[in-house]
Amino acid sequence: MLMKSTTPSAPGSAPANDEGTPMSVKIRERIARARKRFNANDNIAEFIEPGDLEKLLDEVEGKMQGVLDSLVIDTENDHNTNNTARRVAKMYLNEVFKGRYLEAPTITEFPNAEHLNELMIVGPITVRSACSHHFCPIVGQVWIGVLPNEHTNVIGLSKYARLAEWVMGRPQIQEEAVVQLADLIQEKTQPDGLAIVMEASHFCMGWRGVKDLDSKMINSVMRGVFLKDPNLRREFLSLIPKKTNS
Repeated sequence: MLMKSTTPSAPGSAPANDEGTPMSVKIRERIARARKRFNANDNIAEFIEPGDLEKLLDEVEGKMQGVLDSLVIDTENDHNTNNTARRVAKMYLNEVFKGRYLEAPTITEFPNAEHLNELMIVGPITVRSACSHHFCPIVGQVWIGVLPNEHTNVIGLSKYARLAEWVMGRPQIQEEAVVQLADLIQEKTQPDGLAIVMEASHFCMGWRGVKDLDSKMINSVMRGVFLKDPNLRREFLSLIPKKTNS
């Protein structure tokens, strides 16, 4: 009589009999085993294995089709929506929320060989995200101020935009997004001071709710000498276009 193997699975691997288990469940199980969280604005790339996103795309498409069916939309006969479920799935996974599923962009860092120690400002960087409350778009601009020191790592200007895109490419609230971006840049560059200001329009206010199309949200994060030195903080804010300071 053949005996079933009792060899345990390798740590972190999925059970051998998981055929038919939804991909989202498999990913959730990996995260649970690692005792990590998977909030809307968390990156979970370390738990995504090759081929997973293609299967997750199929799963999200199926769930999205269920949403359209529940909204009583005839996707079989309506030529405008008969492929909407697939398009929305691709939009979420491959575009607007890709910052959750892809690893951080590769950033080449160089030593501050010239011992630069003057204020540097990058911006405006156009950013796009979505609020985690309603999945409505957030569109705005970010300005980044850096005060380097001789030990600061120097990165290219375009890399700040890549890091911002990666952080913002998740369901977010603006207050947390700016802090996440500051933490990431602080980790990568180790400057004496870091300042970030973000100004954005929230479609959850302009498209629904109060339907206010004109209001914007502005918030900032100040680290290091920007927090301690009011003159440096004023210098940074004065160099940002006036519409942000108004």
